[in-house]
Amino acid sequence: MNPLEVIGHKRDGREHPPGEIQFLIKGYLQGEIPDYQMAAWLMAVCIRGMTAAETLALTQAMVSSGEVLDLSAIQGIKVDKHSTGGVGDKVTLVAAPLAAACGVKVPKLSGRALAHTGGTLDKLESVPGLTVDLDPERFIKQVREVGIAVAAQSPHMVPADKLLYALRDVTATVPSVPLIASSVMSKKIAAGADAIVLDVKFGRGAFMPDVASAEQLAAEMVELGEGAGRRTVALVTAMDNPLGRTVGNALEVQEALDALAGQGDAELLEVCLRVTREMCRLAEVTADPEKVLRSGAGRETFERMLAAQGGHLERGLPVAPVQVAVNAEFSGHVESVDALEIGLAALELGAGRIRKEDRVDPAAGLVIQAPVGAQVRAGDPLAVVHARSHEVVEKVAARIRNAWRLGEREVRRPPHVLARVDRNGVRAGD
Repeated sequence: MNPLEVIGHKRDGREHPPGEIQFLIKGYLQGEIPDYQMAAWLMAVCIRGMTAAETLALTQAMVSSGEVLDLSAIQGIKVDKHSTGGVGDKVTLVAAPLAAACGVKVPKLSGRALAHTGGTLDKLESVPGLTVDLDPERFIKQVREVGIAVAAQSPHMVPADKLLYALRDVTATVPSVPLIASSVMSKKIAAGADAIVLDVKFGRGAFMPDVASAEQLAAEMVELGEGAGRRTVALVTAMDNPLGRTVGNALEVQEALDALAGQGDAELLEVCLRVTREMCRLAEVTADPEKVLRSGAGRETFERMLAAQGGHLERGLPVAPVQVAVNAEFSGHVESVDALEIGLAALELGAGRIRKEDRVDPAAGLVIQAPVGAQVRAGDPLAVVHARSHEVVEKVAARIRNAWRLGEREVRRPPHVLARVDRNGVRAGD
């Protein structure tokens, strides 16, 4: 078998047998197949696509390229949760501890901020003293004792995906549904959970532009999970507007704590409760997430998780030295808040990384004062910006103000959960 032949097969639209994909991934990982040949194959995949069998073979090849976490020491059905990323997306910080409070075992490996979307690890690290670098023994022990752990993925897990993603990033081969699906699911499968709930977002603040593309990606990921022996369900959720009222690391942790105390934004709670119900269903747990939320047990579990990972909430979350309101220039009803523009503004404030080596400012971000559906008058605050200096605020104020679209008529806030995808197919969200 030689790489030229394998590349030619995909160029001509032929289906790879599993052995060819294994050969490519193993050869690339070992340095026997150069970047230019792997890039040619990736482009052929982008143009020709992949069958379900090929995508599963690619996923399995990437899983077998590194370590797989053994969670057999944890009793019960272990459920992981993954989001494809959004702006103000603190669903993991609410749904995962709430599910654990319901009795679900939640071993969660998370990522950092990517482009304009926030990262769960960066948010958690805004808690003083908290670590996300847990060795497998400590990770498993915490899930057994607390019910949940959220940690960084080991560099020894799915090394092939890391190499492939870096190459896709510089060869215009990122927007391929089979490649995205196999990248996400290889990491989820290697993380060792028995079942997976996916939150696939679409819209201005997401990586998938519309419902149709999000449903396609969700269906492929569900099929991959089921093909690997993991019960998998996906929810397709809207991300045209930021989720909740805050964007920024410490601000989102505080909003998650408030939500778990029953004081959350209605849209945020809508998504979080749906995700939690799916996690409970897959774990065969009968607790009612709404009752558990009202009891305060979800917040208590979240606080126990933070403490178990070295976090000290009693020291207080970081607070920005400068807090400035950005006010409306006109009166009207808020029709939309552009999630992409808000995410980019938060990035400029320091809530994410523009360059790989950048340090995240845990206190930076903004608090939305006028969500979709609100009525504002000229001079009313649209958002309060949290920043390290007035100069930084001045740089982003216009971008933030322009993210608001105002109209003359009253606006209803649209539903956030648009579809549910499982092994039986796609159906509309309830």
